[in-house]
Amino acid sequence: MVYDRQDQYAYTRVILGPALAWARGTAACLNFNCLLILLPVCRNLLSFLRGTCSCCRRSVRKQLDNNLTFHKILGYTIAFLTAIHTIAHLFNIERYYDSRQDSNQTLKGMLSSIGNENGDWINPIRSMNMTPSLFCFTTIAGITGVVITLALILMITSSMEMVRRNYFEVFWYTHHLFVIFFAGLLIHGAGRLVRGQTSDSLSSNDYKACKDKFTHWRERHTDDHGDDDDDDDDDDKCYMPSFQGNDPMTWKWIIAPIIIYLLERLMRFIRSQQRVVVIKTVSHPSRVLEIQMQKKGFKMEVGQYIFINCPAVSRLEWHPFTLTSAPEEDRFSVHIRSAGDWTESLISLFQEKTDNLPRMEVDGPFGTASEDVFKYEISMLVGAGIGITPFASILKSIWYKFQNADHRLRTKKIYFYWICRETGAFAWFADLMRSLEQEMASSEKDGFLNYRLFLTSWDSNIAGHAIINFDVATDAVTGLKQKTIYGRPVWENEFTKVAETHPRSTVGVFLCGPEALAKNLEQCCNQFSSLDPRKVQFYFNKENF
Repeated sequence: MVYDRQDQYAYTRVILGPALAWARGTAACLNFNCLLILLPVCRNLLSFLRGTCSCCRRSVRKQLDNNLTFHKILGYTIAFLTAIHTIAHLFNIERYYDSRQDSNQTLKGMLSSIGNENGDWINPIRSMNMTPSLFCFTTIAGITGVVITLALILMITSSMEMVRRNYFEVFWYTHHLFVIFFAGLLIHGAGRLVRGQTSDSLSSNDYKACKDKFTHWRERHTDDHGDDDDDDDDDDKCYMPSFQGNDPMTWKWIIAPIIIYLLERLMRFIRSQQRVVVIKTVSHPSRVLEIQMQKKGFKMEVGQYIFINCPAVSRLEWHPFTLTSAPEEDRFSVHIRSAGDWTESLISLFQEKTDNLPRMEVDGPFGTASEDVFKYEISMLVGAGIGITPFASILKSIWYKFQNADHRLRTKKIYFYWICRETGAFAWFADLMRSLEQEMASSEKDGFLNYRLFLTSWDSNIAGHAIINFDVATDAVTGLKQKTIYGRPVWENEFTKVAETHPRSTVGVFLCGPEALAKNLEQCCNQFSSLDPRKVQFYFNKENF
């Protein structure tokens, strides 16, 4: 509205038309979105807020779990606004060029000729030989605009799900072009190309009164005493207007989040340089490596995750892994499944160097939605494949709490669902499950943990073996008392049972698994939550990192 209606930009609109408001409006929106986009990836800041927001309502605190979704939305919004901003300015440059070619007998031509000597120009194209293409690659705004746009295109395209899943290194390295993006953004407006009338000029050249008298505009001269030599002229005389650009504003918007992000990176760098001791490694079926480590001053909560770097594999790449240890243990551990070049190289390296283990660097821990598992009366934990890792930490912590007779647990019952494609995956935490079965039985709390294991892919040999051993007390696949179910869970049935068993409880549903399963569970949470707030309510939580 400022650039589309105010008198200050009336003459600028004569040259540029509505593209002026389109360019400046999107620029203001870009400033606001660029202010926000770094904050969702400040993981220490989010972990701090998660801790301090514990007194807030659950619905408010849950928004922190959507940090990466919010970051993506901001990225797409910036791309959309950049496209409009760029197109509008391309129209502006073309119109600046066309106006420069006009004679002084037109208003556009007269405006474009202003400022050759005194610098109070409105048209940044000062030479007849300056073409729009040359302008884009020889001015500060043009060069930085091209660089910013190219960096943004590379970041957006490399962030696509297909690229991120199959070529994570491409995504990782390309995404660091954000440094160039913000550097270009800081100086993009230094040229002050879009200009409006000065306050003094507005009083001596009113657009409405003077736009039709441009051929009679007079230069303003002053005598030795600084007085105008035309003071005795009629009031309707119009002087040559003068123009100035606005001070660059972008840096005022983004400097604070940049400082916060730099402090975040400094803190993470210092913490990552602390010595990490690899105590033990265990190779599990299905190409999964368990690494047990110790680090001075390391404190964690259930369900948290860390970033791991192995300089022997790559000095720059850091990858997130959920902690599978419990806060009560004097060590911390992760389970790493081969899912790409980096993880495959890491697993192979540890298997080859059994004596002289490679050095590891650890950054974290950081908070996730699973931290809130003990804040619900009833919890439903759903893990798909290696997605059991955050819940392994929770189950271990439960085991320690029962051993230490910790009666402060608010949680009354936990439903645990583990969905796997292959039988070997169950071996990852079979010992943990057996220990929990024994502990629950000895503490007379068999009903506290209700767990169900689902095998989604099997052959005739497995099915035949299961039929033959149907009457055996332990399961033929896992060796646990709980028999493995062949197929996928029918979630409508599971939610119905929980809702009927706990008709007045708050149920937290936690997932670490694929997006399709997340949509299904979130839909069930909405479907089976009662409209009466005093009755059963389901709250969906998903791991994101």
